[in-house]
Amino acid sequence: MAQGAWEDFGAEGGLFRRLRADCAKDWRAYTWHEFCRRLSDGSLPLVAFQDFLIQDYLFLIQFARAKALAVFKAESLEAMREKTESISAILAETTLHLKYCAEWGIPEATVRRTAESAETVSYTRYVIDRGLAGDILDLEVALAPCTVGYGEVALRILADPARKVQGNPYQGWIDAYAGEDYQKLARAAAARIDALGVSHGGEARFAMLAATFGEAARLEQRFWQQGLDAARP
Repeated sequence: MAQGAWEDFGAEGGLFRRLRADCAKDWRAYTWHEFCRRLSDGSLPLVAFQDFLIQDYLFLIQFARAKALAVFKAESLEAMREKTESISAILAETTLHLKYCAEWGIPEATVRRTAESAETVSYTRYVIDRGLAGDILDLEVALAPCTVGYGEVALRILADPARKVQGNPYQGWIDAYAGEDYQKLARAAAARIDALGVSHGGEARFAMLAATFGEAARLEQRFWQQGLDAARP
């Protein structure tokens, strides 16, 4: 199980922590959304989780496209290789995601014929747009709230006094993001933001980068919220 606290993502004084602090209210609203709290205590309605799973599958497809753009924008051969590997991992995850959906009673045919929601479209296209308009730092800052944020969500759940472990139907999802592999991925993404902040003039561009980061956090909130809304009459 994961060690450390979410405050440890990124280096002290580094760009990632500065971005997170700049939008602290929106960041907490995202990483401790009602959807997350109800994952923690096991009270999330099944229909809300099912809706999330389908839209998350559709999200992954667009996320892979954004990672492909990151290969094009990458600042080095090493970064290109790293991003290429991440694309392969995401595409493999889509296959696993379909199996996961099936375990929750959602056939593959249902997933594939579902349209992207407005929330999914607005979030994924925003990320891609920031990458098209800017450089690799702009794109990575737009991507980071997803990658790092899910790592933080998992750690917040582990620290939640109201957390339900025994009999929690969502414990498998929690374990996946609290696990060592994902936590390493999240910390590496935060460290990459710090490094690019130094090499690509993050200080001079902070206001614009903070606006991107904050908007991505707000779009993440809406992504959670659509799941809750699906469970309401």
